[in-house]
Amino acid sequence: MRDNLLLPLLDQTRKGALLSTKVGKRISSELISRFAVKVANPNRPVRLLSGGNQQKVVLAKWLAMQPKVIIFDEPTRGIDIGAKAEVHRLMGELAKNGLAIIMISSELPEILGMSDRIAVMHGGNVVGELTRAQATQEKVLEMALGHTVSGEVAA
Repeated sequence: MRDNLLLPLLDQTRKGALLSTKVGKRISSELISRFAVKVANPNRPVRLLSGGNQQKVVLAKWLAMQPKVIIFDEPTRGIDIGAKAEVHRLMGELAKNGLAIIMISSELPEILGMSDRIAVMHGGNVVGELTRAQATQEKVLEMALGHTVSGEVAA
């Protein structure tokens, strides 16, 4: 897991032409703590962690690069309700701190609960955009099925 966390951060862990084990251990320990990854041994393969902890490792390693925009594609698929709440809390915190988030989700309640704006697609094209205040399950589903909100079929 430690190596997985450090892959995008190799520039920060280099000491000349070699990697600094001491710096790598410090950075990975900070990320494990910050993202509350539950693991007894940081050398454990990520594939052996729970789904929620796997998600946390992925988030930790990319967020450590301090991006301005991040894309979450099905961020809570396959994880338990507690881990899902933690991912949602983290996404809210990141957005509040100025990170632009693009979330792709097939879970309509997740979209409605997490989004400031919703772009709805049909047939591979964006057919409309709704604000949080405008968005309802009915409106989103009508647009996704190719209908306008008034009941007409979208072009």
